[in-house]
Amino acid sequence: MKVGFVQNDPKFGEIEANIERTLGLWGNLSAELIVLPELFATGYQFSSKQEAKELAEPIPDGPTTQKLISWAKANRTSLVAGIAECDGDTLFNSAVIISPDGYVGTYRKAHVFDSENKFFRPGNLPLQVFELGGVQVGVMICFDWRFPETARTLALKGADIIAHPSNLVLPHCPDAMVTRCLENRVFAITADRVGSEDRIAGEGLSFIGKSQIVSPEGNILYRASEIKEEASVIDIDIELSRKKNINSKNDLFKGRRLDLYELN
Repeated sequence: MKVGFVQNDPKFGEIEANIERTLGLWGNLSAELIVLPELFATGYQFSSKQEAKELAEPIPDGPTTQKLISWAKANRTSLVAGIAECDGDTLFNSAVIISPDGYVGTYRKAHVFDSENKFFRPGNLPLQVFELGGVQVGVMICFDWRFPETARTLALKGADIIAHPSNLVLPHCPDAMVTRCLENRVFAITADRVGSEDRIAGEGLSFIGKSQIVSPEGNILYRASEIKEEASVIDIDIELSRKKNINSKNDLFKGRRLDLYELN
């Protein structure tokens, strides 16, 4: 299976131009699953709740989702892309899941980060795995990585791949995702952005890039630049994520000691 990501540098608020540029970065590459960054079309640093409302869109009827649906159909690929979603007056930091046949579903970020709490409500949808072309794809967004229960839940629900749209500003995530893949024997595709935003005095943000694809063995199959926009495709063997045994006597899931864990 061919999977890939786009790492972009969106210009805040320029939604149509950002969509065109992001899909243009993909160019003539081909993959069965493509992951785009968190808030890939709007930019990240909203200055007010009103500004966030003006840029957010309903899913799936909003123009960004509709453009992605048309593109996915034309290119016969699946997409996971981060979008600012409005559901009535409520805003969510969301990801839209699209197949070559159209809209599949939505995930809303469970663990909102820092200033996002001013604008977005924590997600109210379950952690879910979506079937895309016979492959089970779990979705989490950016700061969800900091909570190992997120990836574990998706893996226990059968995820072969974790799609991870992100706008990373902390340095720890790329290496931590190696651990998440080892813990759960899944592939992970983290699609991050680059560049910076300084729209609020004293709160400038620099995004770290380093989008990557990691294997169930914890191997970094590809890691992108810290500063450049780019797109990448990797061939993966999806069967590797369906074998949870690490030797003849130890299975990561069957060996869990639920009688000992205290999870609440």
